[in-house]
Amino acid sequence: MVLDTIQPADPSGNAGTGATDATSTLVATAGAWLNQDPDPETQAELRALLRGVADGDAGALAELHSRFDDRLAFGTAGLRGAIAAGSNRMNRVLVCQAAAGLAAFLIKTTPPDRVPSVVIGYDGRKNSQVFATDSAAVMAGAGVRAILLPRLLPTPVLAFAVRHLDVGAGVMVTASHNPPNDNGYKVYLGGANQGSQIVSPDDAAIAAEILRVAAEQQVPQLPRAPYETAPESVVQAYIDETASIAHPPRAQVTTVYTALHGVGWDTTRRVLEAAGFDLPTLVDAQIAPDGAFPTVAFPNPEEPGAMDLSYETAREVGAELIIANDPDADRLAIAIPQEGTASGYRQLSGNEVGALLGWRAAEIASGAPGHGGATGTLACSIVSTPALQAVAQAYGLRFTDTLTGFKWVSRAPGLIFGFEEALGYLVNPRTVRDKDGISAAVALLSLVSDLKAEGVTLAEHLDRFSERFGHFASGQISVRVTDLTEIERVMARLRESPPAFVGRIAVDHIDDLAAGFNGLPPSDVLRIRLADGSRVMVRPSGTEPKLKVYLDTSSTNGSVAERKAAAEETLAELDRGMRELIK
Repeated sequence: MVLDTIQPADPSGNAGTGATDATSTLVATAGAWLNQDPDPETQAELRALLRGVADGDAGALAELHSRFDDRLAFGTAGLRGAIAAGSNRMNRVLVCQAAAGLAAFLIKTTPPDRVPSVVIGYDGRKNSQVFATDSAAVMAGAGVRAILLPRLLPTPVLAFAVRHLDVGAGVMVTASHNPPNDNGYKVYLGGANQGSQIVSPDDAAIAAEILRVAAEQQVPQLPRAPYETAPESVVQAYIDETASIAHPPRAQVTTVYTALHGVGWDTTRRVLEAAGFDLPTLVDAQIAPDGAFPTVAFPNPEEPGAMDLSYETAREVGAELIIANDPDADRLAIAIPQEGTASGYRQLSGNEVGALLGWRAAEIASGAPGHGGATGTLACSIVSTPALQAVAQAYGLRFTDTLTGFKWVSRAPGLIFGFEEALGYLVNPRTVRDKDGISAAVALLSLVSDLKAEGVTLAEHLDRFSERFGHFASGQISVRVTDLTEIERVMARLRESPPAFVGRIAVDHIDDLAAGFNGLPPSDVLRIRLADGSRVMVRPSGTEPKLKVYLDTSSTNGSVAERKAAAEETLAELDRGMRELIK
């Protein structure tokens, strides 16, 4: 393929002669990219932009700067961005460079007695299968044993396959619950990493190899070779392992399920059948994988409106439980009946579900054969509810809090359960070292089944939790910005002029995690400890232009109703006080 010569327009009308050096360099960079792009769709859009620049279109020039002034950075979250042409977007050029860079990393770091190897999965998003097959062919061409999962599958199946196949790495092509035109590239490592997502310094080493490939090789020149396709037995092994976390149901539960247009249902169905549960009523409009996500504004069960069709279906069948997976099925949302709400249902927070599943894990650990008491570790991210620590203390278990992200939670030593408040749960560490919305659904459904056999609802079980461990109330403030310096300004002000009060509640001390803290790696996070035992976490979002504030408080005094009232009153004061401090 050869780039058409396109000269930027001269504002004076003399085409090409008045182009600035910066614009000429930008056009040349875009032209070089176009010459190695194998995708007709992104080729066409880039040619259109270049023609616009040549015609003096300021908007086209600005867009070209947005596409090429930076490069989509590879980090501990891998790659993620909008699908479009350019180094700062997700596309086949970037993915092929990433695959070649990861292959080079594996070849350098694999022990001499092992063959460099990778397993690759993909979900139902736009270009997921294309990006996955490109990756497999390029990595095979580089000398890596490349294994592609047999079809589109949930992220937890890929995370499982890394360990099950005993390979050096895994790649999952997904953007989880991002907007429809996004896609991403998650990387896992085997061996000593046990199938967890990459962390530093491996992310930097892989990123360096990717940049080297981008500088030294053109995508059409990257060798390609045949790759393997994993047998269906890999998927069946995941299903068998996941079904085994639940004992035969003591009572069947009337359930509604939605996949939010993702890839969760087929695998979830097979797991539920293997575990002996009746199949749920489906939200039919959202069951089949569809990368356009036509029935939701944003394919994230936490977003307003995403669960509306689930509530409608649940009302029709009188469901006792709603189960929702996000599009790649690594997250789980739960809703239960509640009178007085417009929908008739209430979605539980990630903290509520995490606390209940943590309690379940502690109970199972304490009753495990051969143990005189509970052993192991409960872990959650630092912005998740302190309720899990209360459970650990009550059962004599270890507790670990980690930086946000399952790449950290999954690495807690002796882990038996981990979670983060953003609907991520790890209930079976021996199977998957990442959040898994399918196994979490089975564990939660098993809990609800046991409760139903006792004549207890999940709402009543939440009250049991409050009675035994205290009532924990959590809230979140999320401030979206158009200028990232606004977030920097707020963080700097809180550091330079630490508040003495949040609302009317006195500050006891503030932990600044910027340089690391108590064994935690450095992170741009402030932890504000209040005199009444409450806690506030402040941090920039790692994936969106947002400042996020996490509020947590609890009460152990009086009846359950009195504990709830006290905790909610304190939470409201924390919310009011923090909004004043960050405005």
